Amino acid sequence: MSNQITVKLVRSLIGTQKSHRDTVRGLGLRKLNSVSTLEDTPAVRGMIRKVQYLVQVL
Repeated sequence: MSNQITVKLVRSLIGTQKSHRDTVRGLGLRKLNSVSTLEDTPAVRGMIRKVQYLVQVL
């Protein structure tokens, strides 16, 4: 498992901007506390940075 990032949704999407909800969905996260493992690419890192207040990198 080289170059993998695990991301967990730790805050609710209620009241957030639509673009942020779409970004979280693009990361493969749906419900609260859902976890997704993704390739470590600049695009994924940018998505995580955009919604850093909603997610936690494990």
